[in-house]
Amino acid sequence: MTITRRTLLGSAGAASVLLASPAVLRAQDRVLTVRDPGGPYADGFAKAFYEPFLKETGVRVAGVQGEHAPTGMISSMVDAGNYVWDGSILSDNAHQVLVEKGYLETIGENSAINEIPSQLRTDYLMGTDVVGVVLAYRTDTMGENGLTSWADAFDVEGKPGLRALRRSAFDTMEQALLASGVSADNLYPLDFDRAFDQLEKIRDDVAVWWTGGAQTSQLLATGEVDVCPTWNARAQVTIDDGAPIAINWNEALYTFEGWGILKGGPNVDLMREFVAFCADGSRQAEFTQDLAYGPTNPSAYADIPEDRAAVLPSNPEYFDKMVKSNAEFWGEAGDSANERFNEWVLG
Repeated sequence: MTITRRTLLGSAGAASVLLASPAVLRAQDRVLTVRDPGGPYADGFAKAFYEPFLKETGVRVAGVQGEHAPTGMISSMVDAGNYVWDGSILSDNAHQVLVEKGYLETIGENSAINEIPSQLRTDYLMGTDVVGVVLAYRTDTMGENGLTSWADAFDVEGKPGLRALRRSAFDTMEQALLASGVSADNLYPLDFDRAFDQLEKIRDDVAVWWTGGAQTSQLLATGEVDVCPTWNARAQVTIDDGAPIAINWNEALYTFEGWGILKGGPNVDLMREFVAFCADGSRQAEFTQDLAYGPTNPSAYADIPEDRAAVLPSNPEYFDKMVKSNAEFWGEAGDSANERFNEWVLG
């Protein structure tokens, strides 16, 4: 079956969409259809963005869940001129791929967007949230202050315990290099030979090569491993559920994700209005109640309770200690690096 905006909205439970064409809906109801990652994003973004935008403008924003890296789907939409989505939450890496192919519109400027630090936005992507890749560990086996750096994570003799690492060159290469003594300022371009030499030292001590965020939460919660790099929100889930887990923010890697606008879509100007709306700090503060990722607008922290701010990666207390993942580098090197990495894991 051909996927269209109407069928996708129908699958999301918008029964009225099944009764009218997209053109009629735009005239009568003014609808924006955007892809978000679902789960806590759906709840958080509804409270922070979708519902307030409807109240202020009369435009309904329908958030629909899409695949994790929707670059292929967006490319197909733009090429065919068949727009299931008007915009999408994209990672920095994914947006770089789409920009190079000419598949995104510029987001425009306004005062709220300009409040967002330059490293958390581009001409084609307005960052909404900061995602941290942190070193998480169990305090019952590793101690309350058991690990303070990536060097500790790779020190299996001095810091014994079961390890898990991500089965991907992304993030894992940076962690290995930082553990080997490369400074954050000199991290890119990545020295893959040095990274693999470092990984080889602990190869036999890696109990699990994980492939998904939910898997890391389970590994840590059940005690199947003691040490596991993961996304900060995945570690926070286990902490909130009462597991004895701690997060080390020192040298944590970070990236951001945010709204991109599909090139040539039917609602480009309206999407720009929505994107600017989402840049407001007080609105971004709202989604942090459901989603443990950091707002990109620093003014959001004025409206976030102190205990919640303490678990967010864009918190000024941690942010200066973190290392930004280089999306442009990975856009060029990602395919070959992952091919080499997978061969190494299997070898």
